[in-house]
Amino acid sequence: MSHQRDTGPERPSPLTWRKSTFSNGTGGNCVEVALLDDDDTKALEADHKAGHGPLVALRDSKDPDGPRLYFTRSEFAAFRHGIIAGEFDDLV
Repeated sequence: MSHQRDTGPERPSPLTWRKSTFSNGTGGNCVEVALLDDDDTKALEADHKAGHGPLVALRDSKDPDGPRLYFTRSEFAAFRHGIIAGEFDDLV
């Protein structure tokens, strides 16, 4: 898994973005994830989930300044378990 620090001026603190090693390495077909602590959650557009503990952020690696999705750790874990169980295999 590769890591990239997000140090944009609109961000309160750098986030460490992670991309799967299964990525093709050319910048296509990838999403990246980062773990936000409570301070990041309050300062970013994820304030609708403030108070739920650390969040997992998800972004398109080709558009690092574009929209992001935010999940609680339990939401992300449920999705991850669904992937591992093959529940979304029909989508690829």
